[in-house]
Amino acid sequence: MAAYGLLHHASWLSRCAAIAPAFKVSQLGTNAATRHHGLATRSSASYDAIRSETEGSVGVITISKPKALNALSSQVMKEIVLAAQEHQNDESVGAIIITGEGTKAFAAGADIKEMTSQSYSQAYNERLLEGWRQLQQLQKPLIAAVNGYALGGGCELAMMCDIILASKTAAFGQPEIQLGVIPGMGGTQRLIRAVGKSKAMEMILTGDRINADEALRLGLVSSVVEPDQLMSHAVALAQKIAGHSHPVVAKAKECVSMAEEVGLTSGLAYERYVRYALSCNGRRVCFCPS
Repeated sequence: MAAYGLLHHASWLSRCAAIAPAFKVSQLGTNAATRHHGLATRSSASYDAIRSETEGSVGVITISKPKALNALSSQVMKEIVLAAQEHQNDESVGAIIITGEGTKAFAAGADIKEMTSQSYSQAYNERLLEGWRQLQQLQKPLIAAVNGYALGGGCELAMMCDIILASKTAAFGQPEIQLGVIPGMGGTQRLIRAVGKSKAMEMILTGDRINADEALRLGLVSSVVEPDQLMSHAVALAQKIAGHSHPVVAKAKECVSMAEEVGLTSGLAYERYVRYALSCNGRRVCFCPS
């Protein structure tokens, strides 16, 4: 175990050594004179299953299949990942929101018709569902704005995000057991970290849902708002985050996310290394725009 820890510390030291030189003034969050706080939007590339727009310093990805309750087909997955990567590469964007069109569903699970048409070997060889892992590689914060059902893959997509906001009509659940399968996008792993083992077991083994208020009580979501205030609340939060230094936000996100992956001692050590890398002889290399 000691050797394992030392190996990880050595790896992190090399990563931290690369942090400080990367922080240049040109990479810092935009200042007040150039930052956009209005809601005028510009559209990104054309998509079939989603909409991708930019509202000032915020990227907004909307799953646009309301008649299918925004079901997560492979096409939807590919387009969400591509749009998120585009926002990641846009220096003017500091945070990304993912939401669903309409009031009925954020995303009511995977596309069952698509999945049942594939054999095990097809799913394995095509690495079905694995594309979602690319969202974990994004440095910019992801905010899920959940309106209506977030079931199965929809709940899992929300949990891939860094912050979950919910409308009062939101409902969360992992009903896969009712179809004779189990979650496949992280539900068995992330839900336990969000609500604890006992509640996660209950939800996954019964398929029962929880409403927005219970999700807030359990810590699955950070706030609950009226349905007509969900997007304005999400955009305001994203803009507040985007107003800080983008590289520092990225490192803070990385450190918090690492807490789910490693032990306390290793996590504290990495946090210190990153903190040192952000300072030079007591001077902050990165400042927060005023």
